[in-house]
Amino acid sequence: MNKTLMVSALGAALLLAGCQSVNTTSGGAVGVERKQYMFSMLSTAEVNQMYAQSYQKTLGEASSQGALDKTSSDAKRLQVIADRLIAQAPVFRPDSAQWNWEVNLIKSDELNANCGPGGKIMFYSGLIDQLKLTDAEIAAIMGHEIAHALREHGREAMSKAYGIEMAKQGAGAIFGLGQDSLALADTVANYGMTLPNSRGNENEADLIGLELAARAGYDPNAAITLWNKMAKASEGAPPEFMSTHPSSSSRIASLQAAIPKVMPLYQQAKK
Repeated sequence: MNKTLMVSALGAALLLAGCQSVNTTSGGAVGVERKQYMFSMLSTAEVNQMYAQSYQKTLGEASSQGALDKTSSDAKRLQVIADRLIAQAPVFRPDSAQWNWEVNLIKSDELNANCGPGGKIMFYSGLIDQLKLTDAEIAAIMGHEIAHALREHGREAMSKAYGIEMAKQGAGAIFGLGQDSLALADTVANYGMTLPNSRGNENEADLIGLELAARAGYDPNAAITLWNKMAKASEGAPPEFMSTHPSSSSRIASLQAAIPKVMPLYQQAKK
């Protein structure tokens, strides 16, 4: 067995030994039921706190540059859409009702958006302006991003990273409490927060996001028009959003197959 395989195997063993199986969300009408494995020494609260600090730093930098938009019509649109989606989040995860949700708009040509652990939502104006997004298309993006937070995909990625990093540094890193363990935590945080999501995680976010939007009264068909716009926008240099959110014909096909499951929820919400 070569060194890379040995590290991977040891990382997997360490990960499983220090992990617990969890259900972060209920399955919903779309049926997302996959069991997840989270590193037992990395709690939800710790990850949420880490990300909140990073989020506030980004907001501070944007504010100092005059790029934090709190008053425009788009900023108000985002808040209304977010409020409707956030109200539906407890359907999948009851404890999300107690999260300290935030939504902010950054004035930038960047085509990007995200929702970090603990419900910290960030939108960039370029995404809205350049793609001329409707409210329902904004809801499709925001629902997708909120789904990542509800499913704790960031913490899941960090848990996997812990296994790999502990394997690299040796089993003693599990028990270390000094500088080595601090360096390990920093490495894992950076690794887990910046890596693109897997195709499986992307599919989960697509499906849960689709249902969140439908429950909030936004036409789920907007997810199809959104991803068609995204695909067109990526014909040249792929936008940042697409670099971490791979699009494909199979993604659109999966969304189309799921729309009949959530359409009754949308119709009920519109009454």
